[in-house]
Amino acid sequence: MNHRRWLYLMITAGLLLSAACSSGQEAAVSPLQSPLTLASPLPSATPGTPLYTWRIVRVFPHDPDAFTQGLVVEGDVLYESTGLRGRSTLRRVDLETGQVLQSVALPARYFGEGITLFRERIYQLTWQSHIGFVYDREQMRPLSDFEYPTEGWGLTHDGERLIMSDGTATLYFLDPDTLEQVGQVSVFDDTGPVVYLNELEYVQGEVWANVWQTDRIARIDPNTGQVVGWIDLAGLLSPEERRSADVLNGIAYDAVHDRLFVTGKWWPKLFEIELVLRR
Repeated sequence: MNHRRWLYLMITAGLLLSAACSSGQEAAVSPLQSPLTLASPLPSATPGTPLYTWRIVRVFPHDPDAFTQGLVVEGDVLYESTGLRGRSTLRRVDLETGQVLQSVALPARYFGEGITLFRERIYQLTWQSHIGFVYDREQMRPLSDFEYPTEGWGLTHDGERLIMSDGTATLYFLDPDTLEQVGQVSVFDDTGPVVYLNELEYVQGEVWANVWQTDRIARIDPNTGQVVGWIDLAGLLSPEERRSADVLNGIAYDAVHDRLFVTGKWWPKLFEIELVLRR
């Protein structure tokens, strides 16, 4: 067993023990928790919902030590948030080479989560600390922080509002200036609520959400919360690569050139893909 996998298992065991001793927090399970502890069934594409698979356009290198929690693309640059306490960062990365061009380390007590770029600012969530950070976009210089009552998982924006997930079936809408909540919507498909919504991206009027511990992305109507399509990304990594990688978690959309990128935690590759309608 390699050192990184040993560390992963030890952290997982500690989190599970802590959760068992807690007073029953309702929201989400830990993003390091074993999939065997899921409290509800994994999502399945229902007969009336379009299901998409993938075709690889290009493959780019990705830091296999990056525990990816948030991903944004702008031209040939990626902005990436990585997690784990004591190892969380906000990064600017060269798309072509995977080289980290700039990195800001979070204080060790914070577990980095989703990010988004809005106007001239970068917004970054943390997991259980109820604290987010705002950075200057150009220099990645910390400007301020903000509070929220839930856990922080994924983050994106629709051009007017920030959109946040907390691992439940709820999406929250925040004012980008005051960071106050201005609305929310519950996400569902034909079988009921869709929980474990994680990393988010806004794509052509839809919110796309990684569903934690699956290879699925839900395409969500942000006005109603209804899942209008599923994307199945199973098989992007080979079985050998999956042995040292964690879950799918990272969606970035280049609206200017209509390019879609996906990756995951500790994935050695970042993929540019096109969707293929299966049914």
